[in-house]
Amino acid sequence: MAKYLLRASYTSEGAKGLLKDGGSKRASVVEAAVKAAGGKLEAFYFAFGEDDVYIIADLPDHQTVTAFALTTSASGAVKVATTVLMTPQDVDAAVKKSVSYTPPGR
Repeated sequence: MAKYLLRASYTSEGAKGLLKDGGSKRASVVEAAVKAAGGKLEAFYFAFGEDDVYIIADLPDHQTVTAFALTTSASGAVKVATTVLMTPQDVDAAVKKSVSYTPPGR
């Protein structure tokens, strides 16, 4: 499984729903959706600032998280941005790979 950070921002319609249903219900709905997608919810936090919600979830693959983000964004209630998270061991493996690259102008 891969680990992802999902950042969500509510639209005005989503904020109305949040006011009606509360935060705990939203967290439960997200947890159920992640589980139904074959994943596991690690963390769910509301926040101040540009993003309203931060979610860390383990999901099977990039296609699954893409489907999750597209489905939730298509609802019109929330906009979702996704970041792939990597472990230190992932980076260790990456730095052992060589890539052929020529910088611009060289």
